[in-house]
Amino acid sequence: MKYADQNRLKEKWFDYFQDTLEYLRDRDLLRSLCPITPPTGPEVMIHGKRYLLFCSNDYLGLADDPRMKQAASQAALTFGTGAGASRLISGNLELYNTLEQEVSRLKLTEASLVFSSGFAANVGVIPALCGSPDDLIISDELNHASIIDGCRLSKARVEIYPHCDVERVRDILSNRPSSSKVLMVTDGIFSMDGDLAPLKELFALSLEYGALLLVDDAHGTGVVGKTGAGSLEYFGLEGTEIIQIGTFSKALGGLGGFLAGPKGAVDHVLNRARSLIYSTGLPPSVLASNTMALKIVREEPERRERLKELTRELTSGLKKLGFSVDKGPAPIFPVIVGDKREALRLSRFLWEKGIFVPAIRPPTVPEGKSRLRISLSALHTPQQINALVETLADFFWRGA
Repeated sequence: MKYADQNRLKEKWFDYFQDTLEYLRDRDLLRSLCPITPPTGPEVMIHGKRYLLFCSNDYLGLADDPRMKQAASQAALTFGTGAGASRLISGNLELYNTLEQEVSRLKLTEASLVFSSGFAANVGVIPALCGSPDDLIISDELNHASIIDGCRLSKARVEIYPHCDVERVRDILSNRPSSSKVLMVTDGIFSMDGDLAPLKELFALSLEYGALLLVDDAHGTGVVGKTGAGSLEYFGLEGTEIIQIGTFSKALGGLGGFLAGPKGAVDHVLNRARSLIYSTGLPPSVLASNTMALKIVREEPERRERLKELTRELTSGLKKLGFSVDKGPAPIFPVIVGDKREALRLSRFLWEKGIFVPAIRPPTVPEGKSRLRISLSALHTPQQINALVETLADFFWRGA
């Protein structure tokens, strides 16, 4: 190729990049990264200034726990810094076995399988379960992006139902081809709204129609249920006939995802999930700290109790401001303002007052549903929650 042709090709790409960025900027949808030091805790430093952090998923405050750091550092000193290969080659370190036993113990399932991330779990498990155009996936419209992408990567037909609409799910099941394998997929706790899926009703439908129910419990694991086992435990359901996806990167303060369920399903996924087969195993430090997190969840229920108390306090504060807070037990609070520019204005106002809560805009949420997604940690104090509520009052009541 001549130099002039190469230069024109390069200009075409860079024009495309510039046009895309200008398109996003003009619509208040441009994103950028914000460096945070340290990366955990209810208070962080950003550009040399201290901020209250109300947007982390470190619900139990484990990411900076000394026991987690000790477990990670000891594993790195003992086993090294990397797995070296995928799990099906030589990357299946013995630490995996201990971790997967602990996951099954928490979730009360026959088996579990650890992935490199929660996202990798969904995009691996869903296509592994549904590999034929004759298969049917029934998915909630507000499911996480990783579920959506997992559905897209499968070869199955996908039916989207209105959020938590059990009757629509029944209609779809009633009209499915009798020969179809059917997978029903839902978040346990929806990440942007903090509400719970109607799992009892969905499970009953799965039994009635011979479908398999998959629950992504990323935001429930460690947070809800008597032992922190998650959404199924909260509803009194057993995990013996339900597929569960989870993550170590939220309440468990680490990294990685997992599948928990019947051994046959886990063995099937092990042989079919491309995101597991072709990914290098997690580092020893991560496996060890994840195992420690599960131990802390089991032994320290007071962290969940503390989180419940703080959740009640913020619920009360938001109701006094006039917000309708009709939600479940999750420490997730959507402050919906609708217009994305108004959401950005509110976020900037909080920023100026030393509170960090980014605006959530399309495509993460539907058009007209832009918001601030406030989340709590067990390490927050009532004084910090009061400071947040008072600052929101300044914006909404006093005409900021």
